[in-house]
Amino acid sequence: MTKFEALGLQKSLLDAVADLGFETPSEVQEKAIPILLESETDLVALAQTGTGKTAAFGFPLIQKIDSNSRTTQGLILSPTRELCLQITKEMQAYSKYERNINVVAIYGGASITDQARQIKRGAQIIVATPGRMKDMISRRLVDISKIDYCILDEADEMLNMGFMEDIKDILSGTPNDKSTWLFSATMPKEVSIIAKKFMNSPQEITVGAKNSGASTVQHEYYVVGGRDRYPALKRLADTNPDIFSVIFCRTKRDTQKVAENLIEDGYNAGALHGDLSQNQRDLVMNSFRKRQIQMLVATDVAARGIDVDDITHVINYQLPDEIETYTHRSGRTGRAGKSGISMVIITRSEQRKIKAIENKINQKFIAKQIPTGMEICEIQLYHLANKIKDTKINADVENYLPAINDVLQGIDREELIKKIVSVEFTRFSNYYNKSKDLNSSDSGRDRD
Repeated sequence: MTKFEALGLQKSLLDAVADLGFETPSEVQEKAIPILLESETDLVALAQTGTGKTAAFGFPLIQKIDSNSRTTQGLILSPTRELCLQITKEMQAYSKYERNINVVAIYGGASITDQARQIKRGAQIIVATPGRMKDMISRRLVDISKIDYCILDEADEMLNMGFMEDIKDILSGTPNDKSTWLFSATMPKEVSIIAKKFMNSPQEITVGAKNSGASTVQHEYYVVGGRDRYPALKRLADTNPDIFSVIFCRTKRDTQKVAENLIEDGYNAGALHGDLSQNQRDLVMNSFRKRQIQMLVATDVAARGIDVDDITHVINYQLPDEIETYTHRSGRTGRAGKSGISMVIITRSEQRKIKAIENKINQKFIAKQIPTGMEICEIQLYHLANKIKDTKINADVENYLPAINDVLQGIDREELIKKIVSVEFTRFSNYYNKSKDLNSSDSGRDRD
C-alpha cells in the first residue's frame, strides 16, 4: 500500500497522483486528507504557502463531488487571479481520471460572459476571486445556494487585501449545512472572526507552530547605512550568481526604481506592482517563471499569488509594517521541501524589529556581513570557472574551430585560461576595486 493509498484516496485519484510524480504526502496532506474524507466537518488548517495545501483540500473535494450532477457543489475562494488559475490547473490535473468533473476559474480581467457560459455548461467546482465572484452572484450568473463545500484558501491574504465584506456576502448566500475548510498561513483576528461566524466547531490542524516561518527557510539580516541599501542589494546578488529571487519593497515607486536601477546595472530584473496592466503583469510573470528574470522586484500586494517553487532567495529591501507580512514574504522561498534564504537589509535603527519578528516566527536570524568587493570577485571567479567546466559543447562550434585556432595560435593553455576568465572577471574587478565596506559599524552586535 502506498502512502497516498493509506490516506483513503480512491483509485482514480491515486492514478493522478502517480502521473504527477507525488511519492510522499506532505504534512498538511497527511493531516487534512483523512479528516476531510472520513467526516463532514469544518476545518481550520494553518500551514505555510508551498506546503501542498491545494492537494490537501483538492483530493478530498474531488472524491466527494457527485460527477453525475451538473450542480455547483464546491466553491474555492482565493486572493488573486494567478492563484485562482494555479488552483484550477492543479484541480484539473487531480481530476483527470474522473468522468464529467468540470472545474471553472472565475476572476477579474477576463470576459464575464465567457465565464458565465462555462458555468452554464455545468461546473461542479468553481475556483474564484472574491471580487469577481460577488459580481457574478449579484448579476445572477452563478448559483452557489446548493454547494456542499466551501474552501477559503490563503484566508489571511484575502482579508489583508480588503475582501472581508465580499467574503461575508458570498458566504451568506451559501447553505448553513455546508462544510467550510479554511486554509491560512497565519491566524490574525480577522480570520478568527470569519471562522467564528461561518464555521461550526471546526477541527484544527497546524503544520509547524502557529504563525511560524517555514523550517526550510534560513533568516539572515544585514545592517547598512541608509544610503547603502541599493549597493548592498547588488553585493548580495553578486555573491549569489545563480540567484532566483523576489525582492520586496514597500511602495510601488521604490519597486519600479529598484527594478530600473538593477536593469540599468546589467541584472536580469523586472518590476511587479499595482500600476502595471494585467497584460504587463502577465509578461513579467511569464519571464520570471522561465527564469529570464532572475530578480523580481515586487510590492506585497502584487506578489500575492506568485506560485513558483524554485525561488532561492527572498530579499527584504525594506521591512514591512506587519510581521505577518514578513511571514508571507519569507514563505515564497523554501517551498516544496527545498531550502531557501530570506535576507533582510536594515539600518541600525531597525534592529529592534528583528527581535520582534524572531519572537513571532519562532526562528532566529543570523547577523551577517555584506561581503567585501574582493570576496565577491573571488566568488565570481570560481563561479565562472565552474560555468566553463559544466558548459555543454555546441556541435556547431566545430565548424569555426580552424579559424578560431588560427586567431589563438601561439597562446599557451595557461595564458588562454587567464584570458578567457579575464573577459568576465575584469567587469567585477573594475567595479569592486577600492570599494568601501558597507557594513554598519555595530552590525554584528548582540541584540540580547
